[in-house]
Amino acid sequence: MVHEKMITWMKKMEYEIAVDQKENRLVLILILGLLTAMGPFSIDLYLPAFGDIADSLHTDINKVALSLSSFFIGLAIGQLIYGPLLERFGRKKPIYYGLTLYALTSIGIAYSTSIEMMIALRFFQAIGSCAGLVSARAIIRDLFDGQEMAKVFSTLIMVVAVSPIIAPSLGGILSTHFHWSVLFIVLMVMALVVLAGAIFLLPETKSSDPSHSLRISKVYSNYKTVIKHPIFFVNAFSAAIAYAGLYAYLSGSPHLYLDLLGMSEQHYGWIFAIIASGLITATQVNNRLLKKYSSEQIVRTTLVVQAGIGIAFLLFSWLIGVNLYITTSLLFAFLMCLGFIFPNGSALSLEPMGHITGPASALMGAIQMAVGAGASALVGLFHSTTSIPMAAIMAICSLGALSLFYFGWKWIRRLD
Repeated sequence: MVHEKMITWMKKMEYEIAVDQKENRLVLILILGLLTAMGPFSIDLYLPAFGDIADSLHTDINKVALSLSSFFIGLAIGQLIYGPLLERFGRKKPIYYGLTLYALTSIGIAYSTSIEMMIALRFFQAIGSCAGLVSARAIIRDLFDGQEMAKVFSTLIMVVAVSPIIAPSLGGILSTHFHWSVLFIVLMVMALVVLAGAIFLLPETKSSDPSHSLRISKVYSNYKTVIKHPIFFVNAFSAAIAYAGLYAYLSGSPHLYLDLLGMSEQHYGWIFAIIASGLITATQVNNRLLKKYSSEQIVRTTLVVQAGIGIAFLLFSWLIGVNLYITTSLLFAFLMCLGFIFPNGSALSLEPMGHITGPASALMGAIQMAVGAGASALVGLFHSTTSIPMAAIMAICSLGALSLFYFGWKWIRRLD
């Protein structure tokens, strides 16, 4: 009788521990997801207000789109700054300073008096937001390995993917009823809420290390070690090039839907949300696929599919033009592919980088943002009355990523 009670008690304790671990993991992923979502939310929320911003600041939509490019450049540079700081001061302190900078610059953007002022402040806002991006990836690498890390990245993307669904719709509603400056006040409030979550709910997975040098030569040496690693190089760059197609879409979609298709800001927000839902669908499917296939197999197959979609979109834009249903369907499928490529590509890139996770996470993000900024800027600079520039850049990105991944893994296997 006593023995049976002991067994029952032990089973109950095991169940409670499992529930606690599951709840703690959900809280962890939620906070990391919010930290990562600061960047995407900063991009997606104000897209429906491009027309209002252009009118208010006496410019055009293509010039407003350059504030996207400056944001991407800020993310690229900022992540390189935070990489060494994560190793020196731990994972949490850089988040505090980054989100504080983000909140302050958000207020400044809300009161911008020229498009040049807005473009400049968006650069510094990005530097603040990327503290969360780098820290989140580093914390995941601290806590998980291999396929489990890919699954966590996939779940993280599901949290992040809610941003493109909520943000444009919210942005469309707010810009319909309020001045566009309210959007950046909302971002400031969001930053303060996430900051509180990071302070009170996020664990410190790496203590500060005063011995870690912040000298330029040492920082350069660490980044050089990371980028020379064949597995990191191939996976980080192929994922970044594939993901640059998303930034081309972000930069070109306001012109496509607001100008070419003549949609209202609110309707554009809903379409944007529908397209972004492809990312959530993909993350759920990806977790199931990881039970049967490796991350490399999933990325390889998805890159082939994405390249086919990119070519189809370009041919359709060139030969036929724009059509709400066909264009939206192709964009939905293109973004859905990224839901498979990004989590697996990130896991493959960081897996061999356990000894220098901070610099590796920062460099991976910097590469992604730098390539994305280039794609975004090219779409903004090509003034066109068609969707061809956006479609061409998306097709080039998908084909380039597929080529690098295919030939890169051949190179890696020859080295082995």
